[in-house]
Amino acid sequence: MTTTNSRIPVTKAVVPAAGLGTRFLPATKATPKEMLPVVDKPAIQYVVEEAASAGLSDILMVTGRNKRALEDHFDRAYELEELLARKGDQDRLRRVRESVDLANMHYVRQGDPKGLGHAVSVAEQHVAGQPFAVLLGDDLIDPRDPLLARMIEVQQELGGSVVALMEVDASQIHLYGCAAVKPSTFGDDVFQVTDLVEKPETAEAPSNYAVIGRYVLDPSVFDVLRDTPPGRGGEIQLTDALRELTTRPADTGGQVHGVLFKGRRYDTGDRSDYLRAIVRLASEREDLGPEFRTWLREFVASELQD
Repeated sequence: MTTTNSRIPVTKAVVPAAGLGTRFLPATKATPKEMLPVVDKPAIQYVVEEAASAGLSDILMVTGRNKRALEDHFDRAYELEELLARKGDQDRLRRVRESVDLANMHYVRQGDPKGLGHAVSVAEQHVAGQPFAVLLGDDLIDPRDPLLARMIEVQQELGGSVVALMEVDASQIHLYGCAAVKPSTFGDDVFQVTDLVEKPETAEAPSNYAVIGRYVLDPSVFDVLRDTPPGRGGEIQLTDALRELTTRPADTGGQVHGVLFKGRRYDTGDRSDYLRAIVRLASEREDLGPEFRTWLREFVASELQD
């Protein structure tokens, strides 16, 4: 087995952010869905913070039309900062500046929205032949449960590509990519992925292991994506490319492993789950939680009485 020290370190992340956010219309008519607030930070900042915490200092955001607000959020806001400084509002000034120094941010446009696989493919030049992480903005992972760091550890030890897996109810598997797995020798939370299916019908699903929005990919995925035809929904699916990599030998960048995640995950890709995520995160905040939880208990009690 190749040791960790002989592998190219993972330092780059790709964050696809070109989606139109149609499930959140009309809020996303003029505002990128990634900029919708989760309590008092846009969802995309949680994602970038996660990447930075895992040691990924170079982040490429794949954007599209009407996504300029994403770039502005991670840039300096001199007029606002000067105003807050004059007022002596150091707390808000600190929060405004938080997003600026998280990582080295880069941006590229996807052009035609042809699916997640296509969005990843436009990062090839930036990645420059190195293994890299992909983080989807719909999945927020609690920083107390460092999933990405574990995935990087697995990739550095075993090579190939690594996906994040989560057990879901069989009735929900059609919403996800689904993995067929077998045990590995690298820990109880690590599996070898033998097959992948994008959003299968319940009866056709090989397991209830869903692929959630974190990946650590070998650069060989770009060669596969070039030859991957449109799949489900007429889009180029990353799942289909990874399925091909499960059949290739490890010395050519093949093999896929999965890390089973049992921690706290906040799904902001659905309106109902987005609201639940806000409630959960606000409830846990030291500055907001006590008062908010009291109000929430009173509200639920009054609703039950009506």
